[in-house]
Amino acid sequence: MSPFPSSAPRTAHWRHLRLTAADGVATVTLARPEKLNALTFGAYADLRDLLAELARERSVRALVLAGEGRGFCSGGDVDEIIGATLSMDTSQLLDFNRMTGQVVRAVRECPFPVIAAVHGVAAGAGAVLALAADFRIADPSARFSFLFTKVGLSGGDMGAAYLLPRVVGLGHATRLLMLGEPVRAPEAERIGLISELTDEGQADARAAELARHLAAGPALAYAQTKALLTAELDMPLAAAVELDAATQALLMNGQDYAEFHAAFTEKRPPKWQGR
Repeated sequence: MSPFPSSAPRTAHWRHLRLTAADGVATVTLARPEKLNALTFGAYADLRDLLAELARERSVRALVLAGEGRGFCSGGDVDEIIGATLSMDTSQLLDFNRMTGQVVRAVRECPFPVIAAVHGVAAGAGAVLALAADFRIADPSARFSFLFTKVGLSGGDMGAAYLLPRVVGLGHATRLLMLGEPVRAPEAERIGLISELTDEGQADARAAELARHLAAGPALAYAQTKALLTAELDMPLAAAVELDAATQALLMNGQDYAEFHAAFTEKRPPKWQGR
């Protein structure tokens, strides 16, 4: 994403989510606890636009995506989205589905690590948001459900059929996307859907701790690692190693690479600049 700003000012208030930021860590909280943080049209649009703004600003070095209340996110709001889409024409439906995919692309393409802190339900679009994150930190109450076939739609929604096989393998992905059955935390950890399983009630705290650790590290190295992980999913090996070589050559001209050597020589911790 381009760091060059347009003339539009930074958004001062996000109506459909809560944003806090400190010391390079942004926390985006889905805040409809009475609805298990079900997503609305506005929530999707806010997530899409917020991620683009944060990517341009370059002040954020890690982002935590969390849910308020009893669960992470129960997916699209049945009344406000599913009910509304029944009266939309094909053009409107295509616009909506493209927007949900843009949110997932924004999570994957933003130049900082995204950590999903999952407790309770992560269903439908909520499960895909967690899937798109770079890390999924979950407590034992977490359960993931890719519910799209349960409402008569394709399980391959919002990029799920692309991302999930690459995280858990084709066999598990087929089962999860076809049947839409819930996957509880122990199984999710076993098949690789969870990055780390915490003690009960500790997912938010552990995600914040990991975000602070990442924010204090070599941000440009993290950004390029994330970019390569995404770009190389569909590349042949020859193209991937060439891209790796070009990326490393650029980073070897960076300040952080020189800083590591200086710190190692002086027997002190590196002072990462993200450059």
